[in-house]
Amino acid sequence: MPPRLSVVLIVHNEEAHLAACLASIRELADEIVVLDDGSTDATMSIAKEAGARVAMRPFDDFGRQKQAALEMATGTWVLSVDADERVTPALAREIARVVRSDTAADGYWLRRTMVYLGHRLRFGGAGSEWILRLARRERARFAPLPVHEHLIVDGRTERLSGALDHIKYRSLREHLDTINRYTELAARRKREAGRRFSMAHVLRIPWEMFSRLVLRLGILDGRAGVIHAAMAAFYAFVQYAKLWREPE
Repeated sequence: MPPRLSVVLIVHNEEAHLAACLASIRELADEIVVLDDGSTDATMSIAKEAGARVAMRPFDDFGRQKQAALEMATGTWVLSVDADERVTPALAREIARVVRSDTAADGYWLRRTMVYLGHRLRFGGAGSEWILRLARRERARFAPLPVHEHLIVDGRTERLSGALDHIKYRSLREHLDTINRYTELAARRKREAGRRFSMAHVLRIPWEMFSRLVLRLGILDGRAGVIHAAMAAFYAFVQYAKLWREPE
């Protein structure tokens, strides 16, 4: 009999996060698949010690990398998580019921909450978002996108009420490093689609700040909420600013 639930992750130098992530799904998963892209820290050792099935694949983009991890899974169901995410006990109980149900949907949306720089965000568009992460494996695939990839499920989907905690960034330096990596991929995609930098893109900065802090009440999250909004505005602008010159 194949495993009932496979949990799949793609990783790169995640020694600071991976152990806690794997601990949160240890009792839930029948199979853990970890696809590494050449980590230079203890990531692979941590995955092996946790009993995961590990493999290495050079990174090209997030969509293809996650699809490759999905194709390694053998379970009837698959749950995709990132190393900086934690499956809460309440969500784990819900998932366990779903994968044993004869009347379950084909896919499930999970509510993801964010802990940013040690502070839980409740507003600003980051406090709670719905993401499609749990699905019958044969009904699931990842959109072939270089960044902001997402799971696609052929069939009926529903929502679970338990939360997936996103432990996002321990420092601003870590956030800036991620912004630099993601905006390179986003700018490449926009360039290939024929997009070009315009001075109008400067307006993304005040708009993102206003939208997150005022319209979506991010100001109520205090300093952490303000910093997160400013970094989101910076990200929104930089992905377009990188279109100004072709990469060297």
